[in-house]
Amino acid sequence: MEIRNARYIVSSPSADLCPKPDRPEYAFIGRSNVGKSSLINMLTRNAKLAKTSAAPGKTQLINHFEIESEGAKGVRENWYLVDLPGYGYAKVSQVQRANWQKMISGYLRERPNLLTVFVLIDSRLRPQQLDLDFLAQLGEWQIPFNMIFTKADKVTQREASLNAKAFINKMREEWEFIPRSFMTSSVKFLGRKDILGYIDELNAEFQLPETGQ
Repeated sequence: MEIRNARYIVSSPSADLCPKPDRPEYAFIGRSNVGKSSLINMLTRNAKLAKTSAAPGKTQLINHFEIESEGAKGVRENWYLVDLPGYGYAKVSQVQRANWQKMISGYLRERPNLLTVFVLIDSRLRPQQLDLDFLAQLGEWQIPFNMIFTKADKVTQREASLNAKAFINKMREEWEFIPRSFMTSSVKFLGRKDILGYIDELNAEFQLPETGQ
């Protein structure tokens, strides 16, 4: 897959205000400051698409980006990439954090065209309970997800690989099936081809949901 155009559409405070669910949609989420905006910019080859910040909690709404791409078979495709607020630490009030959680859970559970959630995990760290708990919640809600290990350029290849393996082994204690995962570096464009290829596969299987709209 090659992305031909990527543009910001809208930021929404709730699922019911999001764009019409008339095309495939992929959401990106992770702990605050996991490198989500950098990854989105790397995937789209647009350094200014998603706003990056050193301060956690920058993303506060459901941000939709319209993507125009050409699939492996030369088929033109249109889909949505969604940037969600990070979970976990952020310098915000308890009320604001609760509102984020309500907004995120509402979006994830109600969005009919959401094909998978890409959960970003810092490859520099050993398994974090916060990430494992979030995946467990997705499992309870029966929401498809995949893992993206980020910042692989910040440590040695061996360390990143060992941390990813440790995380997956930790998952095996509770999960019978482990979803597909990707190792990435936004600096070196590592993982870009594999992630976009996977999205291309899912796009080919997409069927318009019956929403009554």
